[in-house]
Amino acid sequence: MARPIDNIIESPGALVLGAGMAGLFTALKLAPFPALVLAGAQPGTSGSSAWAQGGIAAAMGAGDSWQSHAADTITAGAGTCDPHIVEIVTREAPSRIEDLIAYGAPFDRNPDGTLALGREAAHSAKRIVHVKGDRAGAEVTRTLAERALATPSIRILEGFHALELAMEDGRVTGVFARYGAGHGTRLVLFRAKAVIFATGGIGALYAVTTNPLETRGEGLGMAARAGAVIADAEFVQFHPTAIAIGRDPAPLATEALRGEGATLIDETGRRFMPAIHPDAELAPRDVVARAIHREIARGHKVFLDCREAVGARFADRFPTVYEICRSAGIDPATQPIPVAPAAHYHMGGIASDEHGRTALEGLWAVGECASTGLHGANRLASNSLLETLVFGARAANDVRGRIAPQAAQGTPPAPERFNAPPPPRALREAMSRDVGLERDAAGLSAALATIEAVERAGAGEPALLNMTAAAKMVTAAALARHESRGGHFRSDYPQTDTEAKRSFLTLAEAEKISADAASTAKSTACL
Repeated sequence: MARPIDNIIESPGALVLGAGMAGLFTALKLAPFPALVLAGAQPGTSGSSAWAQGGIAAAMGAGDSWQSHAADTITAGAGTCDPHIVEIVTREAPSRIEDLIAYGAPFDRNPDGTLALGREAAHSAKRIVHVKGDRAGAEVTRTLAERALATPSIRILEGFHALELAMEDGRVTGVFARYGAGHGTRLVLFRAKAVIFATGGIGALYAVTTNPLETRGEGLGMAARAGAVIADAEFVQFHPTAIAIGRDPAPLATEALRGEGATLIDETGRRFMPAIHPDAELAPRDVVARAIHREIARGHKVFLDCREAVGARFADRFPTVYEICRSAGIDPATQPIPVAPAAHYHMGGIASDEHGRTALEGLWAVGECASTGLHGANRLASNSLLETLVFGARAANDVRGRIAPQAAQGTPPAPERFNAPPPPRALREAMSRDVGLERDAAGLSAALATIEAVERAGAGEPALLNMTAAAKMVTAAALARHESRGGHFRSDYPQTDTEAKRSFLTLAEAEKISADAASTAKSTACL
């Protein structure tokens, strides 16, 4: 960092960025190895995990198996899943659910006390654990926060905004973060032998998203700016059924509603999904999202009709969705819910291995900011929180085996919360318009030009540089992939290649793609 450092804090163990499910679970699995957790907001309330409605997938039911779960994951991933990673995750899934039960997670139960398992899109069996129907994310994250706050080896600090990785001799040695407000902001260097990113996704870089507005891709951007490899950045999943009531972010109508039998209809009551895919409303998310997108593009309105499938049970079965609908004047038990696709989950992220290690020595990544190869081109429903748990535990084990605790030094200030700048409207609009459900070379090139312009106008603001770096990685990777696969659809390359490959890019390579696109656009304009 160019500006003076006001304080240096030596972490006694691991430094964890993020206090959502990924960060909290990792810190708990590190215990009694010490963990210093930097939280953007009150632990248990920040990030996308607290908003997750669907649940967590694990083959725990009679007749189900990890092999079946793995096969479903690979089918949904459209050819680019890493089979080794898929086996690890699906094999270890039941153990991670048992961890959560031991921590006190209040999963829904059958009358006989067994876990109540639901089914979601593209799963061949009932294997989703829920809490109160649609509150898995909120309740599990709350449970983890309570346990973390009561664990002596975990210290959670609120109010800091991480800006940049500290590097020494090519190794990550800590994180620069700021705190305070206005002209009174201060810079702190948190030093640690192990830095674990659990910083979440990129959803808020889009104008229409189901994600909280702090999911700005800053962790991905920080890692990219430090030289990390970013994998599968082009694969963005759009949730088919965001509730279209004009809110930012858009509230979500959980996948579980379609698992219960809810159908998609237009304003005339016509059901359109059976003509598009054999699994109709339970088709993979990218198929359903594009079908809705195209109906809306043709001038139709689209609704999720839960009247017959859920009906009078709605308030008890799906209380979160019910309250959202009622707040907008909709009774989902008797009225169809207006829906539209919205940016929801990033399959791409910081390339990480089976231990959570990244290409940068000293940096681990877990949760949505990471790309392990589990999801491939299109995440299977409810595998995201599962991935967080599996690699949170694995990263914790790896750190404990490689790093020795040390004495803590320095006293962290108790800061006034720093309010990070939101993504500029021009950036969000360009991402939704040109890097959305359907893409082409002209739109992607235009988006890269907008990203460059936003970056130049930011005058070196590090938070903005992290956001634009993340947006650039997604857009450049999308421009480089000349096919359609999973969550990435190119209208100018609608076919799917016979050979499936993951993508791996550095920021320098993305900058080159952006520069070449600008040069091509300039040459074309001169013709």
